[in-house]
Amino acid sequence: MKNNPFYTQVSIIGAGVSGSALLFILARYTDVASVALFEKCNEPATLNSSAKANSQTLHLGDIETNYDLQKATHVKSSSSMVANFITHFDFEEEIGYRRNKMILAVGDQEIRRLKERYHTFKELFPSMRLWDEKMLAEKEPSLLKERTQKVMAIGVEDQITTVDFHKLSQTFITLAQEEKSTQSTLHFENGIESISKKGDKYLLRTLQGEHLSDIVIVNAGAHSLVFAHQMGYGEAYAMLPIGGGFYFADDVLLKSKVYTMQHPKLPFAAVHADPDLTNGWKTRFGPTAFATPKLENRHHLEILNLFDVLSLDKSVLEVYYDLMKDEDIRNYILQNFVYQLPGVGNNFFISEVQKIIPSLQSEQIHYADGYGGIRPQIIDKINKRLLLGEAKIDTGDGIVFNMTPSPGASSCLGNAYEDAQRICKFLDLEMDRRLLIEELCEQSCIVTRETLK
Repeated sequence: MKNNPFYTQVSIIGAGVSGSALLFILARYTDVASVALFEKCNEPATLNSSAKANSQTLHLGDIETNYDLQKATHVKSSSSMVANFITHFDFEEEIGYRRNKMILAVGDQEIRRLKERYHTFKELFPSMRLWDEKMLAEKEPSLLKERTQKVMAIGVEDQITTVDFHKLSQTFITLAQEEKSTQSTLHFENGIESISKKGDKYLLRTLQGEHLSDIVIVNAGAHSLVFAHQMGYGEAYAMLPIGGGFYFADDVLLKSKVYTMQHPKLPFAAVHADPDLTNGWKTRFGPTAFATPKLENRHHLEILNLFDVLSLDKSVLEVYYDLMKDEDIRNYILQNFVYQLPGVGNNFFISEVQKIIPSLQSEQIHYADGYGGIRPQIIDKINKRLLLGEAKIDTGDGIVFNMTPSPGASSCLGNAYEDAQRICKFLDLEMDRRLLIEELCEQSCIVTRETLK
């Protein structure tokens, strides 16, 4: 270990899209003098921010029927910053892609719910339109082929819908390093072994030495809760790691993102179809959802850390019991287990796919090996419920732990802005809100000068 630890004002743990976004916000829009970014992998965004680990969707809340109006309002204000960044810095068709998107409703009951949603959300999303079968036949004819039930959709045209979050992360880091007023140091292949308080600063023990900072932001996915528990924070939270998988069609079947109506009881997003930017825009279906005994995909099993975040006490077990006693949720969990079975999963998953493309057969889809990620679903042990969305442990003492399941990538700049505010307040520094508004919030973003004060 070094006798004299390296020092920066701010340390960020985790170089996924959330950590990279924070580095960019601090370097470009604040007078923070020095920031260190730590990442245990050899490059940024190799885990959940990888284009193969998520649906590549910029979630705004318009077509995600598992969002109510309040959440959609918050998500739109945050995610629009990503779209504005891509347009302002001229990364369209390189990082972000303009495509159509829709919610597809099948059958009279879903169509009735779709119309209700349209009237509730149209003021927030004025670009939404109701698409009848004639319009759908023009936009995406494969949705109607061999269809027996009535369908209708809420459609949105010509918006940035698809984002390569891996490239976005790399770009954030590159742009941050170009800002000469802030010293940005990158520490790849340098995992954090422990965090502790040392006087009025935080001591990070890393694989390559010791590091001191005034303030630490942990954006390490499931490991954020591991670090929090090690320091005695977040004891009211447990975590259920949920893996997600996908299936590919053999061909390019759709030009649009097609989401389906959410079952009101189910806690995870309904299956949707996405043109995949990593595979020649072939159609990818998913995600499947299943509990997994790992904190990260493509990494070794961490038994001690796993049991720490599972926190299998009475309150957590009661949450699991409440989930499993509901027949719809129980069947959903069992079905998603079957979807993962090699060789036969596609024979069962095809029923989900045919809701979108009725003519597709099981032999025309295959499991997407190497695709999928793990999302930390947080359990509130006090209120005994599953928290579907970002969770934050702000100690108020210079260290913050972020756990960001979907739409964490879409909200990366909004979340980074909130943490940058905390950092500036804690360190008594300034933020250039005028420039931030001009570059990230002038177009479709509903974040206003009033909310940025």
